[in-house]
Amino acid sequence: MTQLPLSPSAVAAGRRGTGAGSGPRVRPSRLVSFLIVGLLLAVLLVFFVLPVIWLLLAPSKTAGQVVHDNPLSFGSFQQIGTAWSHLFGFQDGAMTTWLTNSAIYSGGSLILTLLVSVPAGYALALTKFRGRKTLLTITLVTMIMPQATLVLPIFLELNRFHLIGTVWSVILPFSFYPFGVYLVYIYFGSSLPRDLLSAARIDGCTEWQLFSRIALPLAKPVVGLVAFFSFVGNWNNFFLPYLVLPNSDQFPVQVGLNQLLTSTPSFNPVAGAGLNITIPELALAILVAILPVLVLFLFSQRTLVSGMLAGATKE
Repeated sequence: MTQLPLSPSAVAAGRRGTGAGSGPRVRPSRLVSFLIVGLLLAVLLVFFVLPVIWLLLAPSKTAGQVVHDNPLSFGSFQQIGTAWSHLFGFQDGAMTTWLTNSAIYSGGSLILTLLVSVPAGYALALTKFRGRKTLLTITLVTMIMPQATLVLPIFLELNRFHLIGTVWSVILPFSFYPFGVYLVYIYFGSSLPRDLLSAARIDGCTEWQLFSRIALPLAKPVVGLVAFFSFVGNWNNFFLPYLVLPNSDQFPVQVGLNQLLTSTPSFNPVAGAGLNITIPELALAILVAILPVLVLFLFSQRTLVSGMLAGATKE
């Protein structure tokens, strides 16, 4: 087999490719973009990740160690137990009462939210009635309004019906969730097969049977999404319970954290003098308050992903 002679340009190119120091060259523009991305990640690390690490480590130290020792150092498991006993012994177990109240408020309002939002979204998406577009517009406007703008009229309404200071003063406003109605409306309006509903009507199904036996089982992902967002929003709500609940034994945990903050000598030297609540106990209370939401998120990730993708395609 004869070998064809190489041209001088090919030989020169081969020498350049096999020469010393040859390799892929990094463009200056790409290097600059890498540096910018690295700088942004470093800033995010400092402002978001490091405080979380500090919060996780703070209950393992004493109040003096929190101030003087390395912020990212670990103290001892014994100190965690001490902080736990001080926290749950505060005001004869007030922390346990606040957690129980949060569970009652969030769970009760969640049930009412699902009982109202799912049928309302189904009706807006698949039924025709007078005033439907107006009602949908009101739902959208209410959804984009800041919650603080509705606190005063809600307070006056609750006061008119003598509900201030009761469980219903928290559960009923929490149950008003226009965002959940809109999510269900989007799902039923874009992903529910119309041919399936038409075939069921031909077979003699009533509207209630269509909703309960066909639409609702198919809507489990979006129902789970509404439930998760509703529960998290209700659990973390501070302003409304702080306004309508006068007694400490009625507070949810978010309002209770504010009382713990005012009972910490480092933040309030006058009111917190002589109390056992210090910075480690306060940090542990924050971790305990966010633990239910974290556990719920870990066990519902698959449902959340399914719910977010439920209306992505049209059947």
